[in-house]
Amino acid sequence: MNSSRKASNYKVVAENRRARFNFAIEEELDCGIMLKGTEVKALRTAQVNIAESYASVEDSELWLINSYIAPYAKTGAFRHDERRRRKLLVTRRQLAHLWSETQRRGMTLVPIVLFFNHAGVAKIRIGIARGRRLADKREVQRKRDWNRQKARLLRQR
Repeated sequence: MNSSRKASNYKVVAENRRARFNFAIEEELDCGIMLKGTEVKALRTAQVNIAESYASVEDSELWLINSYIAPYAKTGAFRHDERRRRKLLVTRRQLAHLWSETQRRGMTLVPIVLFFNHAGVAKIRIGIARGRRLADKREVQRKRDWNRQKARLLRQR
């Protein structure tokens, strides 16, 4: 396979745009995701929402909870449940790290982006994050506005 074909397989399916605003993301991790065939077909049509979802370590497994994958229209009797819990695939070492971050340090596991990698495999990027308070959100907004204004001023020169 040539490199141009590999590069064309990468596709972002869903993005949680509010994650970086509501949370201070300290670390990111790409995970595999266990899907049924109809879910993969629905992902390819980008009928997905991960904005209200989160990840959790339960019984030595990592789960994606409350993510929405729309039912694939062309399936017959083999429809999937739209909001079912989906298992995320990580190594034992990564799982132990995620468990210690959430249980000991009180961090939250937030899905950031759902994508197909260069090999065409569905992956999800999880952020280890700390929730922001209202004052922190205002400060981030203030910095973002100032950077935009600064960029405009530099362009005008």
